[in-house]
Amino acid sequence: QVQLVESGGGLVQAGGSLRLSCAASGRTFSSYIMGWFRQAPGKEREFVAAIRWNGDTTYYADSVKGRFTVSRDNAKNTVYLKMNSLKPEETAVYYCAAQMPPFRSEPDQYGYWGQGTQVTVSS
Repeated sequence: QVQLVESGGGLVQAGGSLRLSCAASGRTFSSYIMGWFRQAPGKEREFVAAIRWNGDTTYYADSVKGRFTVSRDNAKNTVYLKMNSLKPEETAVYYCAAQMPPFRSEPDQYGYWGQGTQVTVSS
């Protein structure tokens, strides 16, 4: 059974940092693209960042470029999202997801999802 389990969310002040983790299990994700998405109350789920599991290619939403960094640890089967200079409007549930290439930013293209982790940024 495929599982993606996020962790690392929490409460942080504006300008602060958090690192989210996504532990993958249940299958080999070596060919997959691992994405991070977020969904704020009353808003649609939106793309944040993604990384190819078997390479170094990364993708970012314009709104997070220069502040967020996506990375992976193959030995731990874990993908990370380091978030710096967080803003209150980035309060949301953050989700990890997986899809086969090519890269797409639309959430409905991703077949595997985690349960999400709450990130709250206070002003």
